[in-house]
Amino acid sequence: MVTRRYAIVGLGSRARLFARSLASSPRAELAAFCDPSETRMRVHKGWIGASVPGYRPADFAAMLEKEHIDVVVVCTPDHTHADYVVAALHAGCDVVTEKPMTTDVDGARRILTARRETGRSVRVAFNYRYNPVHRRVRELLAAGAIGEIGSVEFGWLLDTAHGADYFRRWHRDKANSGGLLVHKSGHHFDLVNWWLGSGPETVFAFGRLFFYGERNGRRPTAPDDRFALDLEASPLLRALYLDAEREDGYVRNQDVFAPGVTIEDDVSVLVRHRGGVVLNYHLHAYSPREGYRVAFSGSSGRLELEVRENEYPSGAEPKAEPGRARLTVQRHWEPPEVVLDEVLGEGHGGGDERMLAELLGDAGPDPLGCAADHDSGLQALLTGLAANRSLATGLPVPVDDLLGEIGEPG
Repeated sequence: MVTRRYAIVGLGSRARLFARSLASSPRAELAAFCDPSETRMRVHKGWIGASVPGYRPADFAAMLEKEHIDVVVVCTPDHTHADYVVAALHAGCDVVTEKPMTTDVDGARRILTARRETGRSVRVAFNYRYNPVHRRVRELLAAGAIGEIGSVEFGWLLDTAHGADYFRRWHRDKANSGGLLVHKSGHHFDLVNWWLGSGPETVFAFGRLFFYGERNGRRPTAPDDRFALDLEASPLLRALYLDAEREDGYVRNQDVFAPGVTIEDDVSVLVRHRGGVVLNYHLHAYSPREGYRVAFSGSSGRLELEVRENEYPSGAEPKAEPGRARLTVQRHWEPPEVVLDEVLGEGHGGGDERMLAELLGDAGPDPLGCAADHDSGLQALLTGLAANRSLATGLPVPVDDLLGEIGEPG
């Protein structure tokens, strides 16, 4: 059995999932951590009960050589992904990166160029593909359950705990995250690309900052403390962020109504996919409940998936609730058929553990093509980048224009 040596760069809360799995996998060895904070590195070592060498970002390249790293897992803020991915590829490593693959055209160009030059692999952690309910949707569509697909309606609600959290953290600055259209919606655009088997062709978007931000601070009717995150009350958040504030200066709990918010909290996107299917997508980040609904209209009928997650957020800290999914198919002139109506598993509906098994080489065959490579990462990113450009220009954006700037064929 071949054991590959892994390094994780970026030790926020998401890295905990990868560190735990790497530390227990027979096919992997967690060989190094890299983060600006000694505090966070110490916390993660304590969680996995192992003495893993720790390095600062300035020593990233030296770490890869000294520790003989085979695979780098990138969990840093989005705008830094390209720097670490490119450096790892040129050092002879394969890469697993959290979504999005990067946040702009320049980052995409650099990553794709480095991948071509080195021949190494880049995989993107699109865990929603591995959710069993989403897999069932793909199976039904591929089997022609509703015939040829004409259009998709996709609405995603983030509640005032989960949604607000993007406005407390580094994500609130579009230069760091690309906005929710790149950071969060990238998951959803990837799902649609995967379900349809095609990427975007033309994108048009509307969006604005409606609820959060300095100008909207008086809009909520709830008491102010509903939006105040108590880091002291959460052992995880206190250990990773509050205890590290004096060391690295990162404030995890910024005021969602303070100056500095440059991302949108309400966006609508119209996408024509290659092949002609049209996606009508809406995301808003200030809902009283959390969940999503996606519907496919086809030549033979309609497929609908509704997932209800957090029905009533009672505080500021996002809660990981399993949710309940209902999937129905209704063919023309027939009553609806309930394909499933069940409680979802933990960790993004059960997707996290399946994704980790695949990324670490512990999974079986992948007939549905759940594994997401650099091209999947690019296709999801293109929709978000084109939507952001449409917001700025007020015009539809041909995706081939972005591909030309990146240097990839349309």
